[in-house]
Amino acid sequence: MYSKFQQYLQNELANIESAGLYKKERVIVSPQGAEITLANGTKALNFCANNYLGLANNPELIAAAQEALTTHGYGMASVRFICGTGDLHKQLEEKIAEFFGTEDTILYAACFDANGGVFEPLLGEEDAIISDSLNHASIIDGVRLCKAVRYRYANADMADLEKQLQDAQAQRFRLIVTDGVFSMDGNVAPLDEILRLADKYDAMVMVDESHSAGVVGKTGRGVSELYDKRGKVEIITGTLGKAFGGAIGGFTTGKKEIIDMLRQRSRPYLFSNSIPPLVAAAGIKMVEIMQKSNALQDKLHYNTEYFIAKMKDAGFDIKPTKSAICAVMLYDAKLSQVMAAKLQEEGIFVTGFYYPVVPQNQARIRVQLSAAHDQEHLDKCIQAFVKVGKELGVVS
Repeated sequence: MYSKFQQYLQNELANIESAGLYKKERVIVSPQGAEITLANGTKALNFCANNYLGLANNPELIAAAQEALTTHGYGMASVRFICGTGDLHKQLEEKIAEFFGTEDTILYAACFDANGGVFEPLLGEEDAIISDSLNHASIIDGVRLCKAVRYRYANADMADLEKQLQDAQAQRFRLIVTDGVFSMDGNVAPLDEILRLADKYDAMVMVDESHSAGVVGKTGRGVSELYDKRGKVEIITGTLGKAFGGAIGGFTTGKKEIIDMLRQRSRPYLFSNSIPPLVAAAGIKMVEIMQKSNALQDKLHYNTEYFIAKMKDAGFDIKPTKSAICAVMLYDAKLSQVMAAKLQEEGIFVTGFYYPVVPQNQARIRVQLSAAHDQEHLDKCIQAFVKVGKELGVVS
């Protein structure tokens, strides 16, 4: 039997590669940071990591993790409700709730699990989920696992959202679901308008803060801080794998009864191992760092504003953004791959994205800024973009 299936897989993989869609891993042999070392020994400036606050190699987080490794061991070898709940897990949940101004928090192995496990325990076939068209794949998969009626609105289009809410009035409960920051464009969800429509049409709101927590808002509390709506969102999901240290782990934080129901019925929580104590300890330290000082957010915001302004001055087409994601629009898929490869030759680590990850004829290079980047890193990256951009006719 496998020989036939093997041939099918080989053909599919060949088709993926011939279409230019085959994903190859680029191996890093150094800690994650502004500058990284690749397996071939070359060094590069990393502008494609989710390491927004530069905490992935932070000495304080490493020390907290090392201490927990000594005091609490390596792993829990259990799911939470059997014998996998440690004091560090509870402390981190409290810290996250305090950070976002919510009532309670539940931890997951990843935000993919948090989004995959949030809908089915809460909503049934008599309810409705109204989801932004550019929501993350984990939200899409989570919605598919739920029996609620599905509605979809165009990205950040409030007129379309209102229409879908009107259509959803036949259902019992309504939940609007949106990314806080959309990862391919860098645009921020218009949470103020979403909440206004939620009030008007008696709906709840869920925001995935994975790319916005630690980044958006003056102190990095996410889109609810940006729009001065802290405490108004019923469900927030997020990750420890981006701005919050870059390791593993996800969470759902929000209303107490919602979190309590997830502890009873959310399958990824009930049937997955607890995150390692060392990750929980580093997460606690991360929140403490952010509560003590706004220096990392301030530097990130400066870096983002500086980079985008200089790139626009150089003639590049940049998508509007209020996040640390800068989409350099190239439109042509092959051009995005050629330019990314040439930039790597210049010592700049970036990635080109094209269909089906983004819409047809919307290929781009996504640049992700970090508080770990210094002025010289930004300038070198801009200079490389200008040099390669001129070679390829992207800018004059």
